[in-house]
Amino acid sequence: MSPAPRPRGSLTTETLREIRRRIVEGELQLGEALSEAALAALLGVSKTPVREALVQLKREGLVAIYPQRGTFVFQVDKDMVRDLCDFRRVLEGAALQRAGSQAWGQLVDALERCVKQMNDALAHREAAAYRHLDAEFHGSLFRLCGNALLAEAHEAIEFRVQSLRTRLSVAPEANEATLAEHTSIVGALVKRDLGRAHDLLMAHICKTEANYLCLLPR
Repeated sequence: MSPAPRPRGSLTTETLREIRRRIVEGELQLGEALSEAALAALLGVSKTPVREALVQLKREGLVAIYPQRGTFVFQVDKDMVRDLCDFRRVLEGAALQRAGSQAWGQLVDALERCVKQMNDALAHREAAAYRHLDAEFHGSLFRLCGNALLAEAHEAIEFRVQSLRTRLSVAPEANEATLAEHTSIVGALVKRDLGRAHDLLMAHICKTEANYLCLLPR
């Protein structure tokens, strides 16, 4: 007996995840034209789930769809970096304050565990694992902040931020610097100094913004 066909919704979700992964991890290049037919052949699906996945990726800011021109992976410029980092400062600052006030113990446990794993990843030169842990570190603020709207706003930009990490945070020394900054943030939280932790987080995002801007083409 042949296996039952998967529901289309499930197939669309799987297709979405795979195209998103290829964009976030840099297998699809920024600004690259995307063909529904080529993606369907590559993933072994029909064009319908690909089309539906691309619509969702447009909502996430990972692709741009232009009538009569086609679909393209998003492009990064200085304005986008500044806008994303401005938004991150607002969202992460608020999430840190709420999570630190309402779920301090859970937050400290989550971030300490994340920093330890980041340290291990860096020691073993596992750059991809380090980037995933970097995302988990910041995502923990929203998971524990107790505010669904803050979490939804973060989700709206999360994959673009991950894409930037993949493409612009490649030097080991840059990861060493971010690990030190993460460690300092956790140290302030351990002392229940939310004000200090907030200031360190803002400085961390500002340094990230400056690093990204320096790496972009002039």
